[in-house]
Amino acid sequence: MAHDTRLSQLTTRLRLLTALSRPPVFVLLAVYTALGLAGAGHANDHLLLARALLPVAAFLMFSAAVNDLADERIDRVNLPGDPSRPLVSAGALRSEMTVVALVCAAVTVAGGFLLGPGPGLVVTAGLCISAGYSLQPIRLSDRGAVAALILPACYVAVPYLLGRLAAAPLPRGHGLLLPFGLYIGFVGRILLKDFRDVRGDALFGKRTFLVRHGRVWTCRFSAICWTAGCALLVGGAPSPTPSLLAVSAGQLATVLWLLHRLAAETHPRREALLITGTAITGRGMLLALLAHESMQPMHWAPWAQSAMLGALLALTLGQVRMMLRHGPRARLSLPVHAPEPALERHAQPADAGA
Repeated sequence: MAHDTRLSQLTTRLRLLTALSRPPVFVLLAVYTALGLAGAGHANDHLLLARALLPVAAFLMFSAAVNDLADERIDRVNLPGDPSRPLVSAGALRSEMTVVALVCAAVTVAGGFLLGPGPGLVVTAGLCISAGYSLQPIRLSDRGAVAALILPACYVAVPYLLGRLAAAPLPRGHGLLLPFGLYIGFVGRILLKDFRDVRGDALFGKRTFLVRHGRVWTCRFSAICWTAGCALLVGGAPSPTPSLLAVSAGQLATVLWLLHRLAAETHPRREALLITGTAITGRGMLLALLAHESMQPMHWAPWAQSAMLGALLALTLGQVRMMLRHGPRARLSLPVHAPEPALERHAQPADAGA
């Protein structure tokens, strides 16, 4: 019996850590890391990628733990019962979350410096910015537009620069277009997260872009960022092909269509599905770019590259269609203590940001 109890407790904690790792966001940061390696000519160095992903994963878990600790009151309004917030949904203790944050910070710094002085300094700076984003007295998350600009810089720069510096010096000139495009695109992405949190943000005086300017202007500014980011990504590719241009244009058109619908949508569930659709398309855009960067050094035939990129586009559009028609699959279930009734207003997208 005691063995079963310990096993149950271990399983519960593993599920809590999995939820805290924000799997959809980790996938995004992993692609940024891989793009950094690809930009340095190490697109197919899987061992180096694995070494770089360890501090990236620890950095993300540190950021999530600190943010959950700082936003517990807001999350109880915005995200009651959300399994991705174990502090408010699964009975996790603040002391446990604090331990997770401290251990992940140590792993992040150690893993970064094992890759070299440059990566070590990058992850250390990232930890400081992430802590300042959530914690008083700085708490950048309460500063509206500043938060929408700082958080993407942190979430893009840390994994991308970690991957790049682990393999080669920093890029210059034309090489800066790609990371800048990743940053601008993430700004457009992170603005949409505020739709999920708007009630609690307004209640606790968190002056996000959405609270200050409304849904129409938020969608317009997001569309501008997505468009500029896509153009910079394609322009920053070492040797963009017509197939990459066509696939990127199709994915961008999908995002703009989803944002157009979101600007006029008021039903909470459909709103959440539209936001998730943009996230799926954004991941597809980055995966297509990563595939392009990986196939070039391996000298794939042009027709094979076009076929692969076309297949990725079809897969992305198919996932968006399924999301809009049927919604997300069942998410990770966690034991919930004293559950509160979930409000329809806060139907959650499968991936709305950090």
